[in-house]
Amino acid sequence: MNIIIKKEFNDHIKIANLLHKLTDDVESASMACIDCLKKDGKILIFGNGGSASDAQHIAAEIVGRYKTERMGLAAIALNTDTSLLTAISNDFGYDNVFKRQVEALANNGDVLIGISTGGSSPNVINALKIAKDLGCKSIGLSGKDGGEFNKLCDVNILVTSEDTARIQEMHIVIAHTICHLIDQAFDGT
Repeated sequence: MNIIIKKEFNDHIKIANLLHKLTDDVESASMACIDCLKKDGKILIFGNGGSASDAQHIAAEIVGRYKTERMGLAAIALNTDTSLLTAISNDFGYDNVFKRQVEALANNGDVLIGISTGGSSPNVINALKIAKDLGCKSIGLSGKDGGEFNKLCDVNILVTSEDTARIQEMHIVIAHTICHLIDQAFDGT
């Protein structure tokens, strides 16, 4: 058992050491979020499975706070309302579950954050595809080779790993860093 535990820790550390290569992308994503929020926009966040949990976590940190006492800021996880999710899935298909919500909720200047460990989830991709048409910035949190996120997102923060668990762990580190920068930008307001 000890060998497995040490391997898990070492695999995590190995991938975490690659995060320094993502500094510019994390800064660009953070600036897009801060700019959006300073202009009274909102951040729409979405993903499936563990990425859905991450979307909720990120929205909670933005609306509530990460570390610093500040005003509440506008962020919505699009994967939380089961009535909405099942109605859209039933009527329009699951591939449109986030797209339909983005069409209804996104305004010019808002930021979309799509999360997919492979950058290939059809429902996340479909929502990101309409970002530019709506005047929104799109940020991807992806892994593996980045999939379609590479061409769809204004900023795709790519964790270069094939291990879904490691990708998800790094996504939350990246998201916490973005939330910390948001806190700093709104500290004292």
